[in-house]
Amino acid sequence: MSQNAGRHCRLQAAHDGPYGRAMAGGDLRKPHYDRLRVMLRATTGNPTQRTPTQNQTVRTVFVIGPDKRIKLTLAYPMTTGRNFDEVLRVLDSLQLTASHRVATPANWRAGEDVIIAGSVTDDEAMTIWPQGWAAPRPYIRIVPHPDALGA
Repeated sequence: MSQNAGRHCRLQAAHDGPYGRAMAGGDLRKPHYDRLRVMLRATTGNPTQRTPTQNQTVRTVFVIGPDKRIKLTLAYPMTTGRNFDEVLRVLDSLQLTASHRVATPANWRAGEDVIIAGSVTDDEAMTIWPQGWAAPRPYIRIVPHPDALGA
């Protein structure tokens, strides 16, 4: 278990009472934690009588890759609907960049040109894309979508 994971477990184990203990070994009843306790105080009153405005949720979309790592998180406030076109666009981009050594620019759509990943040297790029690339800047090397090349 990593050091951070172990620390997280200790913090979770230290959480108890109405305010919990915000730090491992910390006690929110001590004077130097008063300000933190006030800032983190839960909404007072009966939780069954709160309105939806007081219980505002954040809707979150997680994309977890086959390697069990979080690849994307999108958080939307309660008043904003999720944009499924954006979720699908990001999934297309993640799948493409996982299988090819490319990056996708802002507002990219499936089938559009892509950028050669910065980790690819010019010599390597020449073997992968022998037809060359457009380079409006030395660090931006634009090539057609790999599926358009039959790659």
